[in-house]
Amino acid sequence: MGPTICLVAGEESGDQLGSELIRALDAKLGEGIRYCGVGGERMTNLGLTSFFDMSDVSVMGLSAVLARLPLIVRRVYQTVDAIVAADPAVLVIIDSPDFTHNVASRVRKRAPHIPIVGYVSPSVWAWRPGRAKKMSAYVDQLLALLPFEPEAHKKLGGPPTHYVGHPLIENVDDLRPAGNERVPLSADNGVLVVLPGSRRSEIDRLLGDFGKTVALVKREMPDLEVLLPAVGHLEQRIRQEVRSWEFEPTVLSGLDEKQAAFRRAHAALAASGTVSLELAISGVPMVVAYRVDWFFRRLKELNKLFKLANIDSFVLPNIILKNKAIPEFLDEEVDAKILAAHLIGLLTDGPERHQQLGELRRLDDLMRLPDGHSQKDAAADVVIRTMKTAAQA
Repeated sequence: MGPTICLVAGEESGDQLGSELIRALDAKLGEGIRYCGVGGERMTNLGLTSFFDMSDVSVMGLSAVLARLPLIVRRVYQTVDAIVAADPAVLVIIDSPDFTHNVASRVRKRAPHIPIVGYVSPSVWAWRPGRAKKMSAYVDQLLALLPFEPEAHKKLGGPPTHYVGHPLIENVDDLRPAGNERVPLSADNGVLVVLPGSRRSEIDRLLGDFGKTVALVKREMPDLEVLLPAVGHLEQRIRQEVRSWEFEPTVLSGLDEKQAAFRRAHAALAASGTVSLELAISGVPMVVAYRVDWFFRRLKELNKLFKLANIDSFVLPNIILKNKAIPEFLDEEVDAKILAAHLIGLLTDGPERHQQLGELRRLDDLMRLPDGHSQKDAAADVVIRTMKTAAQA
């Protein structure tokens, strides 16, 4: 009988990472491993015995969390009790820090001999940097998805951190053009992708600005094709609202159509978020804009007073590159005329376009794992080393 490994996730993305980690651990350690913890359908299909249905703790938004808070607290304590009883060779907590880190810190107090690996770093490099040092008390090794995070944790006194690659680099073939999908840019064949966000609040704050921007660009480039991939739960609303735009875009549905649009696109106008990294990996130069809600605007004001943030960019590729290669505009800086001017520069075969494309190629080098390692193998190697080190102690 092999070792017991506990994995605790709290949402869909963590279930995906956990399932790939299980596959890699099985391949490296052989059969007979017992997996327990908290996971979704992917992890349970691979043999993980989940202490309860992951959907109990998979909630987003302050109001949703408050409504389910008593259940979430019970699940934290239930998970801790079950892990201590299982006495695993290693505990891996995966993302969802509000849930998983509460579990890990309590496990450390009750069973300090159990080694703990964190998978996905909270954004300590963006705000609340003090969390890094606190994590080092209960996380023995941390697996980072972004290449600058090991250095950030070292500076902030966080746990030993290893860059294991981002899930997006595992799927570059879905994002990068093959054959003639992205034709050479000319005056009459430009393709612009517009991405106003995946949350209702983002659509509320950005869709109007993006419509005005598209109108200004189309007046200068009447043959430009404009594509707008819509998230499923917002698609009908987006379709209705863009009908009032001066130039109506083609609204796309589903992941396949979105990725096909990325493979064709010559430039993009995007809300801040992971999508900027998707576009960068696809090789699409972009302009990024964002408007925060009243709550986060208040946090921004507090941030200036208490110096919570350690960066001067809100765009992931810029943070990785350590320069503002991608134009970014926040709150009152979001102006259709300015956005349009930058987009026209990116849709023209000139210096602005070539400079950003060069930076996106440099991003490739920064994110690539050495020796062709996959993310799941890099993550599994750290978990196995941690487990063996603890066994020898």
